[in-house]
Amino acid sequence: MRDLPSLNALRAFEATARLGSVGRAAEELHVTHGAISRQLRVLEEALDKPLFVRQGRGVALTAIGEELRDRVSSAFEQLRDGWADLQRVRSDAPFVLGCAGSLLARWVIPRLERLERDLPMLRLHLSPEEDPLAPRHAEPDAALAVAAPPWPVGWQVHVLAPERIGPVVSPRHASLERLLEQGTSALSHEALLHTSSRPQAWPAWARATGIAFESLHYGQGFTHLFYLLEAAVAGLGIAIAPAQLVQDDIDAGRLFAPWGFKQTDASWILATPGRRSDRRVDALATWMRHALSA
Repeated sequence: MRDLPSLNALRAFEATARLGSVGRAAEELHVTHGAISRQLRVLEEALDKPLFVRQGRGVALTAIGEELRDRVSSAFEQLRDGWADLQRVRSDAPFVLGCAGSLLARWVIPRLERLERDLPMLRLHLSPEEDPLAPRHAEPDAALAVAAPPWPVGWQVHVLAPERIGPVVSPRHASLERLLEQGTSALSHEALLHTSSRPQAWPAWARATGIAFESLHYGQGFTHLFYLLEAAVAGLGIAIAPAQLVQDDIDAGRLFAPWGFKQTDASWILATPGRRSDRRVDALATWMRHALSA
């Protein structure tokens, strides 16, 4: 058998090439900066050529580094896919769905009973993740997210539906009658609820609606969208929200959307790590497209 470099050296190289930083590679692999550097030197000495050059605070690949990255990335992807396939043949293996907490609480869980009834072969296990598309050691079988292209590297993306956002207000709001009578001009007299997780939501909606964002001003802020919408339902102010996350509240009369929703450049997506084919993912994507369009 022809000699191969150590797997640890190749893992160190792949992480450094993907992240563009020795330090970030060390964090991901839970080793020291020096350990990564030593593994990279092993490869460079074996090839007698440098694989990286310094670039700003990180590193950039040389020509031979780019060639090795392409080969190593492809090999690791095949290994990951093969291992995942072996794990999936276990009849008791759950289907792990990564999902941000707000999407999980306000969209997935209210539909979970119907989802499990329609797709019983999934044996769904929900994994709350603030960023389900972020690199991690234990990747989910699929991740549900709202994102805009370009799509994250290393993920196969199923586009489910366009995102639409708009202001929502509770019937318990003290100024509801005036708000409904005056239309969008009434928003300039309100302290708008907002969230740090989507700082561009209000400006994006204002631009799409033709409103000067400078005429609007913020009130109470919240860390997560879930808390923002709970505050809106309680009548504490006007919130900005994706239509799909408040449709149940609108149908139940807990919220109104008197100024409508506008499409953004983002989409609801179901993403899977690697490029492996999985009928369960295809079935879940089809089910979610239907549920989002209902």
